[in-house]
Amino acid sequence: MSGKLYVVGTPIGNLGDFSPRAIETLEKVDFLAVEDTRVTVKLLNHFGIKKEMLAYYEHNKAVKGNLILERLLRGETCAVVSDAGMPAISDPGEDLVRLCYQNNIPVESVPGPSAITTALSISGMPSGRFCFEGFLTTQKNGRRLHLQELKTEKRTMVFYEAPHKLLATLGDMLSAFGERDIAIVRELTKLHETVFHTNFTEAIEYYTQNTPRGEFVLIISGAAEEQREYTLEDAVSIAKKLVDDGMSTSSAAKEAANITGLKKGDIYKEMLI
Repeated sequence: MSGKLYVVGTPIGNLGDFSPRAIETLEKVDFLAVEDTRVTVKLLNHFGIKKEMLAYYEHNKAVKGNLILERLLRGETCAVVSDAGMPAISDPGEDLVRLCYQNNIPVESVPGPSAITTALSISGMPSGRFCFEGFLTTQKNGRRLHLQELKTEKRTMVFYEAPHKLLATLGDMLSAFGERDIAIVRELTKLHETVFHTNFTEAIEYYTQNTPRGEFVLIISGAAEEQREYTLEDAVSIAKKLVDDGMSTSSAAKEAANITGLKKGDIYKEMLI
């Protein structure tokens, strides 16, 4: 009989955010798969938990993933945790979850804080539609290519960034996107949590004079919608489709006028020809 993998969210800064269910899960499983034992042991000590830890990270995930799988197949239970936030998001835990599904091992979520949604919720930026881009590569050409591919992205974009790379990233973003509104969220849930509403140019100037410190979430406005120029023929076509869907001629002309910015009377007259 196989065991089970628990995907457990950990605090992103404030230990008070660790849920009772997460504590209970770490206490009951047979062992933990952790990103960094030095980080996780502090969490365990704070809550008085003693548990075997197995280091599982990007550079050993192939070997350690198979070791974890063998133990799960023998019926043991494991909780995978990252240093902060939900595992398997920009994290090798993704591969471990996939490995479990491939081997019919059940996976259960024990949700906790996430820097993505936490930062968005206090950013004041549009959050109805957004895309998460994680950490950009440290390779200059790869980073710039990635950003160029996002130049026309209309959704709000969310990135993670380390302090020593922040200025280079902001410069590359300005080159790729042009000037944009940005919310720079720093030290989430910690004592010095801040949200800096600015644009690329001002942010570069500020961090050139003030050394970046702490972990950053960058929330960037999407590309502006292109304003289409409608012809009268376009407007009449829109209105006729609305009539086909059951709308009256007058109402369809009015709606087409709202969409195109053209005059309702002109659209209505053309529809009667």
